[in-house]
Amino acid sequence: MGLSDDPELQPLLFGLFLSMYLVTTLGNLLIILTISSDSHLHTPMYFFLSNLSLADVGFTSTTIPKMMVDIQTHSRVISYVGCLTQMSIVTLFGCLDSLLLTVMAYDRFVAICHPLHYSVIMNPHLSGLLVLVSFFISLLYSHLHSLMVSQLIFFMDVEIPHFFCEPSQLFHLACSDSSTNNILIYFLGAILGGVPLTGILFSYTRIVSTTLRVSSTGGKYKAFSTCGSHLSVVCLFYGSALGVYLSSAVSNSPRKNAVASVMYNVVTPMLNPFIYSLRNRDIKRAMQKLLRRTA
Repeated sequence: MGLSDDPELQPLLFGLFLSMYLVTTLGNLLIILTISSDSHLHTPMYFFLSNLSLADVGFTSTTIPKMMVDIQTHSRVISYVGCLTQMSIVTLFGCLDSLLLTVMAYDRFVAICHPLHYSVIMNPHLSGLLVLVSFFISLLYSHLHSLMVSQLIFFMDVEIPHFFCEPSQLFHLACSDSSTNNILIYFLGAILGGVPLTGILFSYTRIVSTTLRVSSTGGKYKAFSTCGSHLSVVCLFYGSALGVYLSSAVSNSPRKNAVASVMYNVVTPMLNPFIYSLRNRDIKRAMQKLLRRTA
């Protein structure tokens, strides 16, 4: 059903989301290109960042292009298989984002709390393994969503009050009893949302504790500055996700919930490249080198 039925708003929505999608895609691809082209950035932290940028591109590419096509063609139809596929990919990349942010928090924890053992602990083998494990957990979570939705019975024509196929909306629209599936989904969501968030909070508690014991002001500033970008992204990601959850719990309007989801699905992935490029000297320096090389 999209975000609005007002015909006068459709060109504005198309232009707005096209701009946001281009900024998100180009910004994240620029981060990936910058990291891959500069040997000084071939470290675990930037390896995880490039994977996060790739996940963000996949996340937004699953929903925004379809919505823009719907606006242009004045058709808001998606097939049953297409809906399941879109839901699976959104769930996959959303979960992957959460797990990668946790892995990045662990990387900062090791770098600040165990600096002498950092190169031994965060070796290329472990870094690659952490990304692969994050991907396979996300894939399993996504597959469970698809499996549960595929067991439900729907009417032939169903109106989804959202701009993409969101799992909780599909459960509400099912003809068959979905109470068990709802409980299972919320349980899995609590685990895959709560455990990573707990890991991030634990990592930053230890980081703050270790940093406060550093005697020099310069050392404290350097330690906090290396975590600033990541912490900003964590706050933005989990803050917007919590905002969407609370708005859906408080508000009975599906359309308002869909609008709130824009922050989580579109705005957050768009802002990530700006946060890392503006707050990170290494990224800015590498980008300047890349731009001079291509100019």
